[in-house]
Amino acid sequence: MYYRFRARDRLGKIQEGTLDVDDRDEAAESLARDGLSVLTLEESDDDEMPLISRGVSQKEVIYTASQLAIMVDTGITLSSALESLRRQEGNPRLKAVLSELKSHVEAGEDFSVALARFPRYFDKTFVALVQASEQTGALGQMLERISNYLRTDLDTRGKVKAALAYPGIMLCVAIGVTAFLLTYVMPKFTPLFQKRGMKLPPPTIVLMALSESILNYWYVWLGTIVSLVVFLLYFRTTDTGRRTIDWLKINVPVIGGMIRKVIISRSIRTLGTMVQSGVSMLEALRLTADVSGNIFYREAWLQVVDQVTEGRKICDALEGNPLFPTTLVQMISSGEETGRLDEVLDKVSGFYDRELELHIKTTTSLIEPVMIVIMGFVVGGIAMSLLLPIFQLSRPMKH
Repeated sequence: MYYRFRARDRLGKIQEGTLDVDDRDEAAESLARDGLSVLTLEESDDDEMPLISRGVSQKEVIYTASQLAIMVDTGITLSSALESLRRQEGNPRLKAVLSELKSHVEAGEDFSVALARFPRYFDKTFVALVQASEQTGALGQMLERISNYLRTDLDTRGKVKAALAYPGIMLCVAIGVTAFLLTYVMPKFTPLFQKRGMKLPPPTIVLMALSESILNYWYVWLGTIVSLVVFLLYFRTTDTGRRTIDWLKINVPVIGGMIRKVIISRSIRTLGTMVQSGVSMLEALRLTADVSGNIFYREAWLQVVDQVTEGRKICDALEGNPLFPTTLVQMISSGEETGRLDEVLDKVSGFYDRELELHIKTTTSLIEPVMIVIMGFVVGGIAMSLLLPIFQLSRPMKH
């Protein structure tokens, strides 16, 4: 949601612009953090922001960062680079974002502060890395590092989604076939069985009752399904729901191990990138907690922050935590002892990326036969429940 604001900075200068945030309170907090006194703050009309119908994908953010890196490295000013990207951008929303960034940069605002106004597209990690580069004057190199970091993260997510897509499709097919057999095929045979007055096998009786229930009380089934979906959507917004879902993600058989590797790989990659870029260790650890994507890992990293603040080493803070493999803790310990933690983290991240790729292949090879067996068992069971009475009907015909 966009909010247009008019505010006064610490020097008394009037600032105007647009924020892309979730609500009015977040907009006010963002302006207050920037040291601005709000004069007016109004939600933008759709006519002012005609691009609300389309979002900005991570691929577009990666492309923008990469192009900015090239232009800044070749000596083009940041303002001119933003204007060049704005002119050639085809996504209206991203075009408006680039226009806002250009306006804030030309007004003398730090690029990192301008980026922080659009948290939907430029997360805390992105902003922190740009802020670190502003202190060293290596914005071009940092933007290239950011694009590589985001590209790797996007590739990892793509591999995981691809691995989970097959069982999801198979599950939908199994549900569809089962529904078709129960609501269309079974009712065709039911009158025949009832007319003959034959004794039916227990599986056939159960499926006939289920089929009749679905056909006669479809509204109850539909209401139950809708209620269950609504409950699950609400449940996942609660603290208990989020904790339950996150626990299942990392503990469910087969898939849980893959999700753990994804989280560790992302966390270590983020920490390594932060340390290499000159971000303070405590800030790097906090950002690592934010990007972990799992409540339990986030809490574990925040505990590391507390213990590092007290003077302990990262490896000591991680030691004994079942969420982190012993080998990982040992490698981090080696990096801290040799003073080459950034290099070690980079190698560890690469190692877990390779491990994840291997795990995905192994998981996929396991899931495929399991899903085929399950689908065959369900569909085959229904088919056999139909065929058994038919075999009984055919026996008298042979005499």
